[in-house]
Amino acid sequence: MSWFESFILGLVQGLTEFLPISSSAHLRLTAAFAGWEDPGAAFTAITQIGTETAVLIYFRKDIARIVSAWFRSLTDKSMRSDHDAQMGWLVIVGSIPIGVLGVTLKDQIEGPFRDLRITATTLIVMGVVLGIADRMAARDEIGGRHRAMRERKTLKDLGVKDGLIYGLCQAMALIPGVSRSGATISGGLFMGYTREAAARYSFLLAIPAVLASGAFELKDAGESGHISWGPTIFATIVAFGVGYAVIAWFMKFITTKSFMPFVIYRILLGILLIVLVSAGVLSPHAGESGG
Repeated sequence: MSWFESFILGLVQGLTEFLPISSSAHLRLTAAFAGWEDPGAAFTAITQIGTETAVLIYFRKDIARIVSAWFRSLTDKSMRSDHDAQMGWLVIVGSIPIGVLGVTLKDQIEGPFRDLRITATTLIVMGVVLGIADRMAARDEIGGRHRAMRERKTLKDLGVKDGLIYGLCQAMALIPGVSRSGATISGGLFMGYTREAAARYSFLLAIPAVLASGAFELKDAGESGHISWGPTIFATIVAFGVGYAVIAWFMKFITTKSFMPFVIYRILLGILLIVLVSAGVLSPHAGESGG
């Protein structure tokens, strides 16, 4: 991998990680369209450490409060009813599905799941799902203002059942094209949470999964030696800087705006990809090593 490739891929990772459009799909597509080799699941997982560091910094006050309350609740029973302490447990519970499936489906994630036809399908299907969830949220917000419908839930309403459902939605993002934020935010909206609450928990829930995945891939990459360390680290730094700017913008955007621009983008990109693959312009395995 060249330094130019690493810069572009780091830029793409930072721009797309927090938006509901799938960063793994965009890394895969960028390489395919440019005629580069697929950066691979390991590169994606490691560069996500950069964007996740942006989450740690952006939500540092929330995270410090949650971690502190969670540790105190281990010895102080009175703290176990504290919302922040409960959030610590809910992040752990919600991380279980992706942890189990990530290890179980590792070979599929690094192989068959990276087929561009699968990516195109998930872009479209999850785009439609996000669109339906967004319309439901908008309908409730309008109804709420007229006192005709129930108010949507906040993170104070989050329980173990909803936490696990969020976790299952996050696990779907193991398939390129689904989008971690897109799947978890959609799940949250379907369960009746506000856009801001769904996005906030989505980002907090991603922290253990992304850091664990990155550490796992770092270990494997170090043992195999099949990774360009300089460009990969550079891409991770680029992803961090761009990712921080994007998350700050996105959290402001969702408080007043609809997800429909992302829905339309996903569907159009998926259709374009299907057309290109069907016409033979792009191989479904374009950019794969040896493919």
